[in-house]
Amino acid sequence: MSSRRSTLTRREFTAAVGALGPLAMTARIAASQPGTGGPIGPLSPSVLPPGIRSRYVDNVNGLRMHVLEAGYQTPGRPGILLIHGFPELAYSWRKIMGPLAAAGYHVFAPDMRGYGRTSPTPVNYDDDLRPYGTVNRLKDMLALVSAMGHRSLPAVFGHDQGSPLAGWCALARPDIFRSVVMMSAPFGGAPTLPFNTANVPAVPVPAGNPNAIYDELAKLSPPRKHYQRYYQTREANTNMWPSKQGMLAFFRAYYHAKSADWQQNKPQPLAARTAAEWAKLPRYYVMDLDKGMAEQVAVDMPTAAEIAANKWLPDAELAVYAEEYGRTGFQGGLNGYRGAPGGEDLQLFAGRTLDVPSSFISGKQDWGTYQNPGSLERLEKQITTKYRGTHLLDGAGHWVQQEQSAALSALLLEFVKKETR
Repeated sequence: MSSRRSTLTRREFTAAVGALGPLAMTARIAASQPGTGGPIGPLSPSVLPPGIRSRYVDNVNGLRMHVLEAGYQTPGRPGILLIHGFPELAYSWRKIMGPLAAAGYHVFAPDMRGYGRTSPTPVNYDDDLRPYGTVNRLKDMLALVSAMGHRSLPAVFGHDQGSPLAGWCALARPDIFRSVVMMSAPFGGAPTLPFNTANVPAVPVPAGNPNAIYDELAKLSPPRKHYQRYYQTREANTNMWPSKQGMLAFFRAYYHAKSADWQQNKPQPLAARTAAEWAKLPRYYVMDLDKGMAEQVAVDMPTAAEIAANKWLPDAELAVYAEEYGRTGFQGGLNGYRGAPGGEDLQLFAGRTLDVPSSFISGKQDWGTYQNPGSLERLEKQITTKYRGTHLLDGAGHWVQQEQSAALSALLLEFVKKETR
């Protein structure tokens, strides 16, 4: 294990539910890891729900990919791929995998490139960004599906950063990904190309300032900045790894603030992509200009009573995230916000629509649905041709597959059984 790892602070210790729980969990996680310098092992079965195993799959587009898997006991089952977001892991799907497997599916969820136990970790800010581009990450998913023994899948489900990637999987290869559910972040669709410019002169478009909205945010009182812009900076990883409050407390505050447990989360559509409208977003999205993310979420740290009342993410499970990110840092995930060279390759799919059965699911208390004004409406009416509906689950914020796992599992099973029978 890396020598750079978090320790429990006094505040974390006193806030923990049965303080020995997270410590015991961390010990079990650590028990599955070799000493410094050796290859890391799979997750211990003791931290996973029954029926889910942790394994490695080699040579996945050049990666040694860590995968959680359920429904593997019976060969020949139809497969479902689950794609996580940031700052998450394959572990984020643990509550969904069992119900899907019990319904007869082979379910697998990878730690994505640069995350968790999938190589390469840790990742540095100055590493080549090209492997983190959409086309290469799509190749990661295609290679994994093939390695897991499937020619095609009835469905791919993606959350947060995994939502647009799931959309790209189904748009680019509908023969392999036969339906898709996107969660918490609407898929923006394929790019467009200038049309008929050989016959009709193009109307000159004044060159705009791509930084104008960020400049306007900085002029607000108090000054603000967008979290995605912040996540592109070198300081983002060093601010969160290790965070001043300790990794367990950082994750507790971050997950709490973006959940339905934080009572201030009352999302509504934004009128336009302007600084004034963006200023309505909570500060975990549009941050104070002078704060890093660790300081930003610290003010929303839940009380010991709120932590004790949390049933969807007890400290023993939260410790898995704290341990994994304490070992790897955040840069592998942050690279997904930075824009990789080669993005113009997506013009291969210019004008193409998403033509497999598609749906969008989010928490009713999740601002992610609305942070890009008009994106959900475009997904519903323009990007898809076989749209099967939008579902906003009450009692869930951003972490819908953890906060309302039973309701989400039921929706996913209803969708996949209907659309792929």
